[in-house]
Amino acid sequence: MASTPHIAVIGGGSTGTGVARDLAMRGFDVTLVEQGNLTHGTTGRMHGLLHSGGRYAVSDQASATECIEENRVLRDVASHCVELTGGMFVKRPEDAEEYFQEKLAGCEACGIPAEVISGAEARAREPHLAADVEKAISVPDGAVDPFRLVVANAASAMNHGARIETHSTVTDLLVEDGEIVGLEVEHSSGPGTRVHGTEGGREEIRADHVVNATGAWAGRIGDMAGVDIEVRPSKGVMTIMNVRQVDTVINRCRPKGDADIVVPHETTAILGTTDVEVEDPEDYPEEQWEVDMMIETLSELIPMLESARTIRSFWGVRPLYEPPDVGSEDPTDITRDFFLLDHDERDDLPGMTSIVGGKFTTYRMMAEQITDHVCDRFGVDAACRTDVVPLPGSEDFSVLRDYMDEFGLTSPIGRRSVERLGSRAEEVLDTDGPNPTICGCEAVTRAEVQDAIEQSGSDLNAVRIRTRASMGNCQGGFCVHRLAGELEDSYDEPTVREAWDELLQERWKGQRHALWGEQLSQAMLNYALHATTQNRDRDPADREEPVDFGAFDDGRGAVEGVDAAPDSGVATDGGPDGD
Repeated sequence: MASTPHIAVIGGGSTGTGVARDLAMRGFDVTLVEQGNLTHGTTGRMHGLLHSGGRYAVSDQASATECIEENRVLRDVASHCVELTGGMFVKRPEDAEEYFQEKLAGCEACGIPAEVISGAEARAREPHLAADVEKAISVPDGAVDPFRLVVANAASAMNHGARIETHSTVTDLLVEDGEIVGLEVEHSSGPGTRVHGTEGGREEIRADHVVNATGAWAGRIGDMAGVDIEVRPSKGVMTIMNVRQVDTVINRCRPKGDADIVVPHETTAILGTTDVEVEDPEDYPEEQWEVDMMIETLSELIPMLESARTIRSFWGVRPLYEPPDVGSEDPTDITRDFFLLDHDERDDLPGMTSIVGGKFTTYRMMAEQITDHVCDRFGVDAACRTDVVPLPGSEDFSVLRDYMDEFGLTSPIGRRSVERLGSRAEEVLDTDGPNPTICGCEAVTRAEVQDAIEQSGSDLNAVRIRTRASMGNCQGGFCVHRLAGELEDSYDEPTVREAWDELLQERWKGQRHALWGEQLSQAMLNYALHATTQNRDRDPADREEPVDFGAFDDGRGAVEGVDAAPDSGVATDGGPDGD
């Protein structure tokens, strides 16, 4: 073993990057590998709720207590990722008074600040609430940007010496003499920053210990080592609205059920969710009825949702874990607590520890416990500091600080930039060149985009999760080509086009369940713009032979020497014909 233990962390979500940060801050040599972008799994597919614990105050009080504790920590150390929206559990006439009182008592028992307010007071806070809402419990829920928080954790880990590898899939665990000694990894574009078109390759990463923080995929990693990790993936749908119909987190005050929460998030509102157990965390049906039910049911709380515009839907998979001897049949009965599995003690296989279960809000607590465990394993005496040391961007952060005049920005663009960048605003926005707005919906400027490109290479989806560019109302219709253009100075045309196609694909797939009414019109407008002004449906650059446009007839015939394009299907995903 090296004098400084080398720890390999598998998984680039909130827990994995949180573990990597904590380990690196305590002096370990750390390598983190993630099969996709950061937040590729469950973290990138959550509803953005910073739990007060109120949702679990009746059914799972241990989890509720953890949530309120970490809620307070994250408001301090991740302030540029958190919006202090507040939350309400609202009661309609058909909702049981007994459960309302149980919820109130549960909040008190778990240390969650809670106040009963009348229906009139609730509507004064949120005018679009249904007229028959009788009363509500006010709690300190919040909204959190999971992308921003995970990137900040990864950046902090790197600042403390960690190596972060995205688009790097673990293909096997290295086992020697009955002990896990490392990983075999397949890099999609070579180690380091991802660049489209760069050949990847295999790498053996030797490690003194492996941390499996892959959430719903933990069982797959366990299978590589021949150990059983009984994760029970449970899918849930989230639907994104075009504006914030509410500015407070709205929960339905009733026992467990589908479609019971609305979370205001940045420029949108996210409706959630369902809870259906699935076999495979990557292969499960995404069904239209789930989206329809979400809108119909939550319209009982906020009637204007029924006629509001839906811009996209997405599904995530919860990494629920339950000890084998419990055997709950309903996934809503499974605890949201987390479990540390020491495979040396549990399976007589030293060299790996898995962390399973839990919630986004408790990611830092989970990381602290598994890092404590690794410290004990190697006799390292170093205290956790992630509860007091701010993440990059949250040092001395205030959204009221005004950079608009200083950097030539106009409101609200300057304010949005500062909210995203936090204390990094001056570092990023103090640029000598022009700083136009690249994404109008989310008010993202060139300086932010270029900063993200420096971090993520040619990967425009990685730029997206760092800046929110293309995540607004038009879903990239008016900015994806501008984002691709920002790559032009550093990358050749094939690389730029591949990155452009990939971003279009990702933006399209989430809209398939929202194509009606105004959103269908928006999607058709996007397609028409991309097809007619950028040749996205039949791109000359995709031809094996270059087209000679040097000779034209009088405008009524074909280009001399060039056959007419064959009739082919339209590529609705924005990619080349035949995809």
